[in-house]
Amino acid sequence: MKILVTGAKGFVGKNLIAELNNRGYKNILKVDIDTDKSLLDEYAEDCEFVFHLAGVNRPKDEKEFMKGNFGFTSELLEELKKHNNKSPILITSSIQADKDNLYGRSKRAGEDLLFKYSEEIGAKVLVYRLPNLFGKWSRPNYNTVVATFCYNIARNLDIQINNTNAEITLCYIDDVVDEFIRALEGNESMKDTYCFIPIVYHIKLGELADKIKSFKESRKNLSIPNMEDELTKKLYSTYLSFLPKDNFSYDLKMNCDARGAFTEFIRTLDRGQVSVNVSKPGITKGNHWHHTKNEKFLVVSGEGLIRFRKIDSDEIIEYKVSGEKLQVVDIPTGYTHSIVNIGDTDMVTVMWVNECFDPQKPDTYFLEV
Repeated sequence: MKILVTGAKGFVGKNLIAELNNRGYKNILKVDIDTDKSLLDEYAEDCEFVFHLAGVNRPKDEKEFMKGNFGFTSELLEELKKHNNKSPILITSSIQADKDNLYGRSKRAGEDLLFKYSEEIGAKVLVYRLPNLFGKWSRPNYNTVVATFCYNIARNLDIQINNTNAEITLCYIDDVVDEFIRALEGNESMKDTYCFIPIVYHIKLGELADKIKSFKESRKNLSIPNMEDELTKKLYSTYLSFLPKDNFSYDLKMNCDARGAFTEFIRTLDRGQVSVNVSKPGITKGNHWHHTKNEKFLVVSGEGLIRFRKIDSDEIIEYKVSGEKLQVVDIPTGYTHSIVNIGDTDMVTVMWVNECFDPQKPDTYFLEV
C-alpha cells in the first residue's frame, strides 16, 4: 500500500512514519514544506491512503493560519481530484476548531473543505480533533506545554504558569499513532461526525509542572516515579527524551571504605530499594537479621559464599554464588546472614530490599552467623 503523509517531518509525522515502518508499511510517500510541487502531483496520483498531518500552529504572521491549515488542504484535494483518486483521507484538526480564534477558524475551514470534498467525490474522510499532544520529538514552545516544561526543567530554565489550576487535556503520541494505524486498517474510533483518540488524560498545569520537576529531582533522591499510573509513565518517558545530550548520565553516592563500597541505585515508594555492593577479597559483610525486611542478593561478578542461621538454631546453611552463573538468593526474615568474598577479585552484588532504608526504623540486628 502506498501511503501519503503530509507534514512528514513534524512531530506526529515522524512518530507515525517510524511506527508504520516498524509494522511493515514501507511504501511511504513523504511530503513536507520543502517538498517539490511536482512530487506532490505524482504522490497524489499514486497514493492509496492519505495522512494529512501538515498544518500551522504558531506562525510569525497570523495570516499564515489560514494559508497553512486551509490553503494547503485545498491544494492537496485539488491534486487528488485531478487524478480522480478517491483514497481515504485522515486529517489532524484540533479541539480549538470549536473556538472563535484565527487558529480555530482555520482548522474548522480545513474540516469543512474535507467534508465537502467527501460529498462531491465519495472519498472516505476521517477528521481527528486532537487535544494537546505530547511525547518524544515534540518541539518546545511550539507543539505542547509538556514539551516546553520538559525542555526548560531539564535545563534549569524558568517556566511560566498563569493559572496553576487550569486543566488541560493531553494525548500521548504513541496512543495517537496506534489509533491512526487502526484507522488505516479500517478500525477507526468514531463518534458522530468525528473520529477520536480513545485514551486522553486531564491534569492541572500546576500538577503537571510539579510532576515533571519531580522527574528531575529523582536523580538526587533516586526515586522511580509510579509507573502504574499511565500518564506518569508516559510523561517520564517524554521528559527523558528532552535531556541535554551531555546530561544522560548522573553520579551516585558511593559509600567506600577498606572493605569495598555500597551504593544506593533506585528507591521506590512501594517496590523497595536496589543497591550495588562491592566487597574486596576475603571481606565478610552482613552478620545481621531482620524482622520484616527481606532481601534478594544477585552476585554479578566474582565469587561469594552466603551463609544463613536461624537466630534460635545452630544449623548453618551455605550457598556458593558466582558471576559465572547468575542466581538470585532470597534472604528470609528471622535468619542472620552474611556474604563473604571467597574469590581473588572484587565481588559485585546487586541487592534488592523490600523497603527503603529508614534510619529511624532500620529493622537490622547484629548477630554473627
